[in-house]
Amino acid sequence: MKRTPMELAALASAAMPGLDIVGVASTGEQSPEFDNALVTDRDNTIWRVRSPRTDQAGMRLETELEVLSGFTPTIRAKLPFRVPSVAGAVQLDRRRTFVYHQIPGEELDLDTIVCLPDIVRDDLGRITAAIHELPRSVVEIADLPVYTAEEHRTRRLNELDQVALTGKIPSILLRRWENALEETQMWGFTPTVVHGDLHEEHLLFDRGRAVGLIGWTDLHIGDPAVDFSWLASVEDPVFGEQIIDAYYRYLGAAADDRDFHLMRRASLSAEFALAQWLMRGINSHDQRMIDDAVSMLDDLAADVAETGGQDVGSELSKPHHSSVAAPDETNPAHSTAKADDGTSAEQVQQVNEPEEVTAPISTINANLNAEDGAVVTDADVDADDDDATENENPVRDDPKASEASPPEADNADDGDQVDYDAGVVTEPVSLDAIRQMTEDRESDSASQAEDSSSRN
Repeated sequence: MKRTPMELAALASAAMPGLDIVGVASTGEQSPEFDNALVTDRDNTIWRVRSPRTDQAGMRLETELEVLSGFTPTIRAKLPFRVPSVAGAVQLDRRRTFVYHQIPGEELDLDTIVCLPDIVRDDLGRITAAIHELPRSVVEIADLPVYTAEEHRTRRLNELDQVALTGKIPSILLRRWENALEETQMWGFTPTVVHGDLHEEHLLFDRGRAVGLIGWTDLHIGDPAVDFSWLASVEDPVFGEQIIDAYYRYLGAAADDRDFHLMRRASLSAEFALAQWLMRGINSHDQRMIDDAVSMLDDLAADVAETGGQDVGSELSKPHHSSVAAPDETNPAHSTAKADDGTSAEQVQQVNEPEEVTAPISTINANLNAEDGAVVTDADVDADDDDATENENPVRDDPKASEASPPEADNADDGDQVDYDAGVVTEPVSLDAIRQMTEDRESDSASQAEDSSSRN
């Protein structure tokens, strides 16, 4: 069931008692799994509301909660980018809707990112390196998947067998993927912590710099190439090469220590995602999703046939001197990103073109009694970080860029900025209450419009 931004605002009000909402906007994100909205409170603080449409999507949001809770203040402070924190949650129809601190930055399309100054490529390499050097405990404590290289390859082979049974995968793609999976030399990678859903829609940019990363629903330990799969669709090969050069530079890897099959596996991951999308559509009986997947698979098969069916991806070239410069703090264009959890109302407009921004909706809060909602707040990380150790630093400093650094992330306090009373009400929020709140708001808006018209 799709929820409107107004309904999500009502859920946010239920999740965070005392939140005085004055504006609502759509994020513009087109997701088949989640409904999203941005709400603004009277203090001009912006919150992101995310509600799952399916049980599987609900499980992914629960996973993200575990992940973000595992980001201790020490870990957050060391990351060269900002990550969200959960401020509250409310249960409806057996699934929980979550409210997040909206971190500064806006989502950009891939073409725009490619055209940004070269320093952004350095940012993206550094961000990816930081993810891959996160402490394994973040994954293990949350009981998230951990795969060896061989287990990862075997899982892919099993998935290939399953999608082949659908009869909807062109044979040229089945052969291509099987050949890549049987090429054992490609699969000798060292597993790392992997974001698992890294792409342009989850990256946030501010003043020409990459400053934030969202979408932590697929964190696991596995193939680092998965986090580079989004680069497979970039036509300019130099863009990806510079990101990978920066990535290895921040890891402090010697030239001979590079994984020269990284982009081949990344390309395979990008292609295979179409087959996984098909299976998701089949399992959820979503014919539109199935048709979209089949269409994209047919297009890919045609492209492969046109190029003579060559192997997946390409091996990395030997490292060359990157043209990506270190950040220059003396340049205003490379100034430090604003380190607060809120953005102005004007920045909501900059993030995405909203479908609708409403008039003040403070009536939402008056229409929901405390006994109507199941409230779970204070879901942020615990400030007690007894287990933090100095060797947790998730990314090494780049000796070539020691005189300057990318935008400050200042994640340390993200988990300490909830001003709302913590607590749990066991009874779920009433769907009728949500609907009534929405109807009351729409009625109030109509009455105001009539009064204004009569005065004129």
